[in-house]
Amino acid sequence: MVFRKLMAVFGAGVEVDTVLSNATVRPGEPLRGAVHLRGGGSEYEVEAITIDLTAVVEVESRDSEYKTSYSFLRHRVSGPLRLAAKAEHRQPFAFPIPWETPISAVGGHALRGMRLGVHTELALAGALDKGDLDPLFVEPLPAQNHVLAALDRMGFRFKSADLERGTLQGSALPFFQEIEYYAGGPWRRHFNELELTFIAGPRQMDVVLEADQRDGFLRAGRDAYNRFTVRYDDDPAGVGRALQRGLESMARRRGWF
Repeated sequence: MVFRKLMAVFGAGVEVDTVLSNATVRPGEPLRGAVHLRGGGSEYEVEAITIDLTAVVEVESRDSEYKTSYSFLRHRVSGPLRLAAKAEHRQPFAFPIPWETPISAVGGHALRGMRLGVHTELALAGALDKGDLDPLFVEPLPAQNHVLAALDRMGFRFKSADLERGTLQGSALPFFQEIEYYAGGPWRRHFNELELTFIAGPRQMDVVLEADQRDGFLRAGRDAYNRFTVRYDDDPAGVGRALQRGLESMARRRGWF
């Protein structure tokens, strides 16, 4: 997958092409690829090459909402190097995707509302060129897939996903993902919508649920909130039962059962 087309940097004639070896990646897995440089009409001193993973995040203020970009991982691919005139240089890289990286694709299909991307930053002659944000496709972990599949079996219908600014307990990122569903099946008697957040780590993840009342959506209502832990070696049936208990607990606290 080509993330950046060949482009001139500062009119210097240096061209950059970043290619990923793996078309998709999961949290915790290595992202592999190579940055290709092609020199111009004279010799250049490249100071550094950096891969920057970026997410587009929604920010809510008192009277407005807007989207901004957050860098959540910077990986230095190369230090100083000399690029001769017309010369080509290939710089391979491999580094793990953070465990908390949001999901941006499911089953090979982009997740509506999500924008994750890769910048290739070239430091040349004391200046920086970062280029455009090119898509990064992050698939769910197997345990996350178990939760998504269980919600589908329960009749929930995917609505959209986005990233919200803020830090949840146990999270190291300055934003968190909300995957939104319309309630379906018997759950429509209890609430309208459900928001799902994963906080993943190396051996287990927390699943955070928020539900609404029939007369309006609760953003942080204690009585519409549940959080439970899933270990990566838990069987899918056990994950489904934990999700069922979480949903029933929210409904029970509201007197919906």
